[in-house]
Amino acid sequence: MSAPDQKTAGGPLASILALPNDHPKKTVFMALAVCLSCSVIVASAAVGLRPLQVANQEAERIRNIVEVAGVRQAGQTIQEAFRNVETVMVRLADGQETDAIDPQTFSIERASKDPQMSRALTRAEDPANIKRLPDHMPVYKVRAADGSIQAIILPVHGAGLWSTLYGFLALEGDLRTVQALKFYQHAETPGLGGEVDNPNWRALWRGKVVYDEQWQPTVELVKGTVDPAMPGAQHKVDGLAGATLTARGVENLINFWLGDGGYGPFIARLRNERG
Repeated sequence: MSAPDQKTAGGPLASILALPNDHPKKTVFMALAVCLSCSVIVASAAVGLRPLQVANQEAERIRNIVEVAGVRQAGQTIQEAFRNVETVMVRLADGQETDAIDPQTFSIERASKDPQMSRALTRAEDPANIKRLPDHMPVYKVRAADGSIQAIILPVHGAGLWSTLYGFLALEGDLRTVQALKFYQHAETPGLGGEVDNPNWRALWRGKVVYDEQWQPTVELVKGTVDPAMPGAQHKVDGLAGATLTARGVENLINFWLGDGGYGPFIARLRNERG
C-alpha cells in the first residue's frame, strides 16, 4: 500500500498523530484538543455545581437576615431562628403587600435587569445609582408576642466606588431607629471602602435615627468622628477613612431606600396602621 493510501486509511486524526511532536500542525492540534477538553470539564462542573451554589447563596441570605434581625436564641439553628421572621413582598409604588410575587424565587439582581419587573430611573430619581428600580421588593418582619412589629429588615443596594453594595438594614419597631446594618455583597477596596464589613463600624449604626421629625430620611456619614454634642448627631455616622466615595454611596443608598422612591410608602402604611 502506498503512503497516500496509508494516510487515507488511518484518517486525518491518525495522520496528525503520526507527525513528529515538534511539527507545527501537531502542536496546534494538541493545544486545541486540550482547550476543548478543559472547556468541557469546566462547563460540566459549573452545571453540576449550580444547585449547590444556589443552596449556599440562599443559606447565606437567611444567615444575614437572622443576624440583623437579632432573633437567634442560644441553641437554635439558623433555620429555626428564621422561622421567627415573616417574609412579605411589597409593591414599592404604594407600599402594599402582595402575594403576586413568590419571595422564595424572587431575585433582586434579576428583577433589576428585567424591564417587566422594574423601571428605569432618571438621574434625578437615582441618587443610589442603581439604574433600575424593581417594582417589588421583599421585606422581613419580626413580631413581638402581642403581634406588634418588633423590627423590619429592608434589603438595600446602591453604588459604592467600585461595585454595587447589597445589604440589609434592620429598623426597630418604631420604624426609625437602626437595629443593625450588614452589607453581604460588594467589591470595595479592602482596608478602605471594604471597611463596611468592619464590625466596629457596623456597630456605630445601632441606635441611629434615620428619619427626622417630618419622616424624611436624614442619614449622614461625616468625615472623622461624630461628636455626640453636635446638632443632629443622632442622624450621623462616622465616615470611612480614605473611602469618601464609598461612604457617600452608603449614605445615598440608605436615604434613597428610606425615601418615597423606596420603602417610604410601605413605612408610612405601617405607621398609619399602628396609629
